[in-house]
Amino acid sequence: MKNKIKILMAKPGLDGHDVGAKVVVQGLKAAGFEVIYLGLRQTPERIAEAAKEHNVDVIGISVLSGAHLTICNKLRNLLSAKGLNDKFWMVGGNIPLADRDKLRDLGFDGVFPTGTLLDEISNTIREKLQ
Repeated sequence: MKNKIKILMAKPGLDGHDVGAKVVVQGLKAAGFEVIYLGLRQTPERIAEAAKEHNVDVIGISVLSGAHLTICNKLRNLLSAKGLNDKFWMVGGNIPLADRDKLRDLGFDGVFPTGTLLDEISNTIREKLQ
């Protein structure tokens, strides 16, 4: 495994609220990860393209708009088409309890609702990539 785990983070869709995503990005950097933040208003196509281009280990998105199932389904198809099924996929944001297993069924093994502690996110990433 590489020295540093490389993570791609992005905010898909039209939601303009990225303070939480930026907090997670900074927390992951402080925890020793290499983090690439694409920023706001990214398309699933751009996220998948950047994940392949940067050869990341983890692909993470933050969704506060309620469109997490639609976005994750589309992103899953694109990531799979690019051969990125072996990467750790994660999603955070306003995710109702009823949707968490649906997201895991789509391949997003890291499901982190609003309020998840940064240590839990970091520890989960390390555990999954050992």
